[in-house]
Amino acid sequence: MKLTADAKGTFAIAPTPFHDDGRIDERSIDRLTDFYEEVGCDGVTVLGILGEAPKLDASEAEQVAVRFVKRAKKMQVIVGVSAPGFATMRSLAKASMEAGAAGVMIAPPPSLRTDDQIIGYYKQAAEAIGPDVPWVLQDYPLTLSVVFTPAVIRKIVTDNPNCVMLKHEDWPGLEKISALRNFQKDGSLRPLSILCGNGGLFLDFEMERGADGAMTGYAFPELLIDVVRLSKEGKRDAAHDLFDAHLPLIRYEQQPGAGLAVRKYVLQKRGIIASSAQRRPGATITPAAKAEVEYLLSRVARVDKRANLSPQSSAAG
Repeated sequence: MKLTADAKGTFAIAPTPFHDDGRIDERSIDRLTDFYEEVGCDGVTVLGILGEAPKLDASEAEQVAVRFVKRAKKMQVIVGVSAPGFATMRSLAKASMEAGAAGVMIAPPPSLRTDDQIIGYYKQAAEAIGPDVPWVLQDYPLTLSVVFTPAVIRKIVTDNPNCVMLKHEDWPGLEKISALRNFQKDGSLRPLSILCGNGGLFLDFEMERGADGAMTGYAFPELLIDVVRLSKEGKRDAAHDLFDAHLPLIRYEQQPGAGLAVRKYVLQKRGIIASSAQRRPGATITPAAKAEVEYLLSRVARVDKRANLSPQSSAAG
């Protein structure tokens, strides 16, 4: 099923599993996909910024995307197709959609500076992938250094009917969500799914501002699912209480440069991926950092028993 503006819930951002020697670990891709489905994710997004996509060549990117798509049975799969050139973007989008992906995600190149440049780039990108491919606009100025105003987002969505979702990762960005929802109330913006990333740092209030759910890669997607559900049920205190218990680990995992190493370490410890390795160049988690993560897990486990992890050597087998 293709992605639409009605999409909601929790879409996990998947890391790309590697063996210690840097080879793609397809068996861990399968386990990771199964895990996301088992805990109740509505979708999974692959080859995002934390999917180490720039470290893959074109054939490897297609291999990873297709593997996730083919393995998923109940979830929609979104494939990050951001690339320096439209030929590569078009090729990966085509292969992913033919395999059964729900849509693709496009991040802006850091060279974009003016509103007109941003609007023009996305018009060309949408033309490159074709009118039948639903796509997600990724708004992540903290990493990509491209700033989208609410008016620019409205213009991009208006100009491109196949843009059906915003991945909102601005910080601070709560007022942006409110502005976009107000555009919809006054009729100047058509329906648009808004899922929030940025490690989930502000998911509790993002949901209250009108977000439809989460799209991020915290190592406990169950927490994201629960916060989204509790918020939609109007159980504000329960949502915040659970979120607050996880927040120190969420914050630790969101450290620039080091966060992916932490996330992969926890996923390995959970027995989901066989190795926490990143493809070079990439950070490694130090013994001191591991000890800090273990301490944070023990504190989360006081409230959420899912963080009470027994030692796991790996998911190999």
